[in-house]
Amino acid sequence: MTSKIDITFAKSHSVTGGVAVLLKSVEADLPSGIAEADPAGVYARAAKVGKFTGKAAATLDIVTPYGSQADRIVVLGLGKAEALSAHDWLKAGGKAAASLKGADKATIFLDVPDLEVSPKAAADFALGMLLRAYKFDTYKTKKKNDNTNGDDEANDKGTKVTIVTADAGAAKKAFADAEAVAEGVILARNLVNEPANVLGPEEFADTAKKLETLGVEVEILGEKDMKKLGMGALLGVAQGSVRPPRLVVMHWKGGKSKDKPIAFVGKGVVFDTGGISIKPAAGMEEMKGDMGGAAAVTGLMHTLAARKAKANVVGIIGLVENMPDGNAQRPGDIVTSMSGQTIEVINTDAEGRLVLADALWYCNDRFKPEFMVNLATLTGAVLVALGNLHAGLFSNDDGLSEKLLAAGLATNERLWRLPMGKDYDKMIDSKFADMKNSSGRHAGSITAAQFLKRFVKDTPWAHLDIAGTAMASPADEINQSWGSGFGVRLLDELVRANYEA
Repeated sequence: MTSKIDITFAKSHSVTGGVAVLLKSVEADLPSGIAEADPAGVYARAAKVGKFTGKAAATLDIVTPYGSQADRIVVLGLGKAEALSAHDWLKAGGKAAASLKGADKATIFLDVPDLEVSPKAAADFALGMLLRAYKFDTYKTKKKNDNTNGDDEANDKGTKVTIVTADAGAAKKAFADAEAVAEGVILARNLVNEPANVLGPEEFADTAKKLETLGVEVEILGEKDMKKLGMGALLGVAQGSVRPPRLVVMHWKGGKSKDKPIAFVGKGVVFDTGGISIKPAAGMEEMKGDMGGAAAVTGLMHTLAARKAKANVVGIIGLVENMPDGNAQRPGDIVTSMSGQTIEVINTDAEGRLVLADALWYCNDRFKPEFMVNLATLTGAVLVALGNLHAGLFSNDDGLSEKLLAAGLATNERLWRLPMGKDYDKMIDSKFADMKNSSGRHAGSITAAQFLKRFVKDTPWAHLDIAGTAMASPADEINQSWGSGFGVRLLDELVRANYEA
């Protein structure tokens, strides 16, 4: 359940077996490294026969080329060189990883004629390789010969990759940050992919505790602690399960001591049956991923600590299991949140907002952060609105929203801002309590955001509904996994671009 690619950088490297990967733009006549990989000139004929021009994502695969020391030569198209973005380099790396097909070793000639490949581009390319090579096969006793992501049963030890680029030293330095990002994404993917019988609230908290080895301060609150704090909303969700809830506080202190922290809060429902308002059986197995928000926050904290981010960051995750036993809360119950506000539980399947209500209030009350961003697989309604290509963005602050949208464009973890307002807020008013946790199907994602907004006071805040992007999202060049790790790269970019000293 890791990325089985070992990457090094070199200014030059002789091809001796394995796969030689060359990159070509549509403008260049020949790819860099052609002399080393193809001394007999096989490429020119193969490209002509295959009508290969270097179009983006196109590949030319030459098996056991005559006169070459390589077992295979793969030429990967980049498209128009002047239009290459950071995400294009990421995708190219993913495509390169897929082309290795379980080889023991590979040499990649990264430099492209008439194009200056920056150290950052080289790092992005390598990051794309790591993300594409990820595979969650922990519970498979027999590995299938599946070459779709660069790994197979014949090469369970992984692939040693040498990336040849002119400024190898600077590329290696840039890759250190990129590798930290990969580790955070992979941690988030692992957490989402784990079955709920293995990963409960306690086990999830134990995983977060391991971040202490990177310098993160981790505090775990148990059920008694949360009762003392008055977290009736979160505890109401947990009371139907025999597995006790946890609230995990992770604190990375990489900035100046006088600076306010920035905060990220994640929904961590390790399995969601819907409670008494039980879900249909079809597809319920996917509710092991209802902790995608908590997974992203945990992965983000790993990344920030691993790359020694110069920022003060708090990560808080509320971990519960929503089950329908004899002690479970009922529709019509009224619970009192940590804020003192009362909530009528209309639907026990609208449980994530109850967990976040207390987690957000606790975060705001204790840390007084500069802003809060919460992530949650919160509503099916966001899938109806946006599908699984964008996450929903809701916020009380335009400036924070713009920064998040920009980070989404930079990483291709895209967001779409949806409206909020007083008229929507009225929809969650209750006859019997201060509010109700569900107003029905209409504007379901918006009213869920309006609910959360009642627990953030005036602190700049954004809610990301990642129900369509954290799990079962479409496979692409850098992700073939059911759990995508969505949010780690997005929020790392937000911190990197705006909040590091």
